Amino acid sequence: MSLRHATLHQLRIFHAVAQNGSFARAAEALHLSPPTLSLQVKQLSESVGQPLFEQLGKKIYLTAAGRTLAAACEDIEARMERLGEDLAALQGVERGSVKLAILTTVKYTVPKLLGGFCAAHPGIDVAMVVGNREKLLQRLAGNEDDLYIMGQPPDQMDVVSEAFADNPLVLVAPPDHPLVGKKRIAPERLRSEPFILREPGSGTRLTSEKFFADHGITMKNRLEVGSNEAIKQTVAGGLGLAVLSAHTVTAELALGELVQLDVRGFPLIRRWHVVVPRGKRLSAAAQAFKDWLFTHR
Repeated sequence: MSLRHATLHQLRIFHAVAQNGSFARAAEALHLSPPTLSLQVKQLSESVGQPLFEQLGKKIYLTAAGRTLAAACEDIEARMERLGEDLAALQGVERGSVKLAILTTVKYTVPKLLGGFCAAHPGIDVAMVVGNREKLLQRLAGNEDDLYIMGQPPDQMDVVSEAFADNPLVLVAPPDHPLVGKKRIAPERLRSEPFILREPGSGTRLTSEKFFADHGITMKNRLEVGSNEAIKQTVAGGLGLAVLSAHTVTAELALGELVQLDVRGFPLIRRWHVVVPRGKRLSAAAQAFKDWLFTHR
């Protein structure tokens, strides 16, 4: 077997077929005619000396050789991307890309920082994914992004995390709640109050539950809601109390749609962390944005 005659173009075509699971979809994505694409894959298979795909019914599957080659293509794509960024850095040109994955709650703060970064570094392209904690942990496990920004770094993963900003959690209520205006409310007075909670595993929920558990209180769960926006509307509608990041309720507090309760122990201070897998080599662009987080927070 010799791969001397295999080309980078052929590897990219093969990789597209492997990712799409279809010759037709890969041809469409690469703007190639199906016969041209099939010929390139056939020639690559001949260079490898083994079939790369097998067809069962109408579906195609990677062979053992195909799976090995697909993994190598992932490495080659990543290395080529880093090479371009390294060469640009050597030339003193600010180019490259940054892939961010941020917690839903962080969308109230990080995009502002991102706007300033993009204005200062117009040659750097930034892609950002917003999701809940479970989604970010999945992406982190798959090393799909350059930087991950979340409240509570995962204990079960080998990562490096650095705190760069405070994330105070406040307890909010509808404007007509009986506790509005009361001072230094004891946490025990909230024992019978219904709460609107995020999904299990949410960092905000875990922090809130720990605080009340330390006071011998189990939070009375009235509803579980998957977004901060929905929680705010539900609380404003009078269905319960909620613990939310202060960054998410600035507008509602200013408009009087929600009221912050003065409960002893609040706000609960958490931190925003930038997280990367241990040993990950950041591109020049990703390192520049990470540095920006700490100098412009």
